[in-house]
Amino acid sequence: MKKSILTKREKEVFDLLIANKTTKEIALTLKISEKTVRNHISNAIQKIGVKGRAAAVIELLRLGEISL
Repeated sequence: MKKSILTKREKEVFDLLIANKTTKEIALTLKISEKTVRNHISNAIQKIGVKGRAAAVIELLRLGEISL
């Protein structure tokens, strides 16, 4: 099995993002702050070298890191 690019928490955040959850809803669900949610998203975006959440979701789907 290949090593995941995302941490477990980053994957949880993106799974909720593609379930159409807001930053606030993700924070409440995972019991973390909204700033921490944004940090997880930013870290993932930097890792894969894209600009923005939408591009990150598309690239992560393409890489098989997340699924719909």
